[in-house]
Amino acid sequence: MSQAFDAVEQQARLEARVAQALEWAKQLGADACEVGASVDQGIGVSVRLGDVESVELSRDQGIAVTVYVGQRKGSVSTSDDSDESLRAAVEKAVAIAGYTGEDPASGLADASLMATDLPDLGVHHPWPLSTDDAIELALACEAAGRNVEGITNSDGASLSSGEGVRVYGNSHGFLGSQRGSRHSLSCMLIAGHGAEMQRDYDYTSVRDPAAMLAPETVGRNAADKTLARLGASSPATGRMPVLFAPELASGLVGNFLNAIAGGALYREASFLCDRLGESVFPEWFTLREKPREYGAMASTAFDNDGVATRDNVFIDRGRLASYMLSAYSARRLGMSTTGNAGGARNLRIEAPLMSREALLARMERGVLVTELMGQGVNGVTGDYSRGAAGFWVENGKIQHPVEEFTIAGNLRDMFANLEGVGSDTDTRGSVHTGSWLIGDMMVAGE
Repeated sequence: MSQAFDAVEQQARLEARVAQALEWAKQLGADACEVGASVDQGIGVSVRLGDVESVELSRDQGIAVTVYVGQRKGSVSTSDDSDESLRAAVEKAVAIAGYTGEDPASGLADASLMATDLPDLGVHHPWPLSTDDAIELALACEAAGRNVEGITNSDGASLSSGEGVRVYGNSHGFLGSQRGSRHSLSCMLIAGHGAEMQRDYDYTSVRDPAAMLAPETVGRNAADKTLARLGASSPATGRMPVLFAPELASGLVGNFLNAIAGGALYREASFLCDRLGESVFPEWFTLREKPREYGAMASTAFDNDGVATRDNVFIDRGRLASYMLSAYSARRLGMSTTGNAGGARNLRIEAPLMSREALLARMERGVLVTELMGQGVNGVTGDYSRGAAGFWVENGKIQHPVEEFTIAGNLRDMFANLEGVGSDTDTRGSVHTGSWLIGDMMVAGE
């Protein structure tokens, strides 16, 4: 990197700036204040056809100040943490609060909910990676893929590595910090010629570089996935089962989380409004959040309100057991925060798991979807319609690739008609899940 990143030093610096901003807010007459600060540094390289395309050395920082004067709120952010800039930000936030309307739900989370146990969650693993080493890894990844017979071109390989610190403090006296890192490597390849060209990719993303897949593995996986798409045609139109690959099934979990988020609920913009306690999924399906799981991609001891995170059960044996609430959305709904300011973290599914082969056998005839296109999801009604590509399944076996078709349904029905979850769990993100078999959807092809 362009300069060493001392995470301990940066943490101490940010903690001091947050404490200073809180003190200035108090002096300027704010009844309450919260401050979030972060700094990140990283390296990113991209290569294509054996040549270096770009090298980026980045360093970003920011401080956001929110003050409350009564039930009036003012917020200002800055990337300059000098005394002059930071004090100006606090002054402007206090001034803004004087002009905003009163909001009975505004204010800090209750002081009794602040996190007091801030353990090391194993999410900070610095990687002393030189630019030359980063380039070498990216080149090795692309070369492994390009050397697979049938690969005709490349969209390149990219490696990124970064670490950072975030600090949050408020006038309850809470001050929490967390250091973290993230490292990833990806490759996208092309096979075929002219109108018959296909492309696909693979990637690895980890907190600890020791857990990263070998560059050669990522490259070869990208090649295999690309070659498998050659000769694609449009599938038949009709109602049939749809099997979502793991990386797409995690998107369905995301659609569910959006529907139980407090902001959507108090705006009455969710198809799951007033469904608490009702059956949403099959009774064998449970969805948990484990925000303090050691070493996981989204682990943290406190949410964006400073509230202590906790294990939550959103779906308990098929029933909607909990919404996903911050302090603000909880007040709007007359409920209690679930420690989810900033979203859900580390979603884990409990269900009987089936092999990919067993899921294909169960679906008998339908489509395995490996790519989705478009943003056709209506969070208010639950209507779901996306462009897709994948593979045609007949007699429980993959027959050939398919593309240029649409899958459609309603998330209410899709969740209720979940027939199986695969053992092919994708662990690269915050949501860990295998494939999802939805028993009945509309497929519009040729």
